[in-house]
Amino acid sequence: MNNALKLLRRGILGATAAGLLTSSLYTAQLTAEARSVSGYLDLSEGITSIVSPISPLGVDEEATEVKVAEQAEKSQDGEESSSDTESTSSRLFMANVSSVMNVREEPSEDATKVGVLYKDCGGKILDRDDGWTKIQSGDLIGWAKDEYLLFDEDAEDLANDVGKQIVTGNSSALNIRAEDSQDSEVIGVLTQNAFVDLIEDLGNGWMSVDYNDETGYVQSEYVTSSFKIDQGETLAAIKIREEEEKKASLTRNRGAVSADADEVKLLAALIQCEAGNQPYEGKVAVGAVVMNRVRSGAYPNSIYGVIYASGQFTPALNGTVANVYNGGRISDSSYQAAQAAIGGDTTVGSALHFRRANGRDGIIIGAHVFW
Repeated sequence: MNNALKLLRRGILGATAAGLLTSSLYTAQLTAEARSVSGYLDLSEGITSIVSPISPLGVDEEATEVKVAEQAEKSQDGEESSSDTESTSSRLFMANVSSVMNVREEPSEDATKVGVLYKDCGGKILDRDDGWTKIQSGDLIGWAKDEYLLFDEDAEDLANDVGKQIVTGNSSALNIRAEDSQDSEVIGVLTQNAFVDLIEDLGNGWMSVDYNDETGYVQSEYVTSSFKIDQGETLAAIKIREEEEKKASLTRNRGAVSADADEVKLLAALIQCEAGNQPYEGKVAVGAVVMNRVRSGAYPNSIYGVIYASGQFTPALNGTVANVYNGGRISDSSYQAAQAAIGGDTTVGSALHFRRANGRDGIIIGAHVFW
């Protein structure tokens, strides 16, 4: 680094930058709760309660599957009344796939796809039609091919195997105790609508629950026992989830890199030159591009090496970085952004390049586009 500092003082030249953003989107399962005390098949309301929809990710009101759901809700009363005599197990289905299956708007492989069912998802049968079943699984309503579904006892057995009995708090703050006694030590609090796995209903006014891998006890009168199985996902929910995951990936810490005080100052000087008039997140983004390159095998593995690599950052090429470094004209926010980037913080994910925004696709922060 002594040689590097000598080169800095002579105003050694370097080069300009740009970036690549790689985001990975993952598909995940949504789960929902359903009311049950001694088992979901024992309730008079039957399997209907198992598929009570919960939409933590929101709903696209214009999505096809939402309109399908609205139509189904309008006809729900008639369907329910005509099926009162059916056994609850005959109205239950479970997905019989190793990974994922499509659900469509109509009973046809050419019909519009409205969502997906994952392995071990289940729900309620709404209708049957020549090898297809109209299903409701959470917010997802549509048609699925029978060959990928389980029915009757097979569905019931799988639901019992993969489902979970949970207890949900009905009060604003319910104590979870170490023993089934009001005089016992409090080990946690169950807030309203929060839930934990049920271990056993003791039958004495108390239930044992799994609280952070410890056995705790709650009073039965202040909770609702429920049965939970995985449920399908609408295209609208998938879209919203993927957008949230993409946003999260842009700020996910990428791991700290060891750097001494001179390297922190050098990165801060570059940030000052490239983004001194930009918002703080833009400063962090410039620092993150440098650090992403340090981590990449395609670039030098040091901050100095990346900044002064041939043909890269213009302020290094024309001597501005050296002047700022030597003159100490570095703002506190540039220093802070440099330290954050070295610590693994990023606002642009794994981007390796940036330039002044000019219509190029990428992540726009202030006057720059990162990719």
